[in-house]
Amino acid sequence: MSASGTTHHDTRCLKCHRILRKPSPDGLGPKCRRMVRRTARLNPPAAFKPYQLAKAIELLEMGGLVPLRSNRVYLTVSDDGSEIYRTAATGQCNCPAGLRATSPCYHGAAAHLLATARA
Repeated sequence: MSASGTTHHDTRCLKCHRILRKPSPDGLGPKCRRMVRRTARLNPPAAFKPYQLAKAIELLEMGGLVPLRSNRVYLTVSDDGSEIYRTAATGQCNCPAGLRATSPCYHGAAAHLLATARA
């Protein structure tokens, strides 16, 4: 507790849970951010189209993906910010595109990238 009576909470990386010296909008530390981008660039998941990967990276950079349970299930935000969806790292999502199941959505791509990026 600080002198003013408020508690101080450290900001942690969404991927590795290390304390961040400088909080970022996406919630990732610099090393984890590089890993996610490298994974998307060098080893893109075959199930996702290039435009989905671009939107997934944008979603991550804007901080639109928040871990809900053990870095395998996430809360994610819609394009316009009006809806919140649950997305799994395996690609399942309860957004309209994810429920159609014709192809995985970019929310699932973002969760997959975050979960599979290696340190």
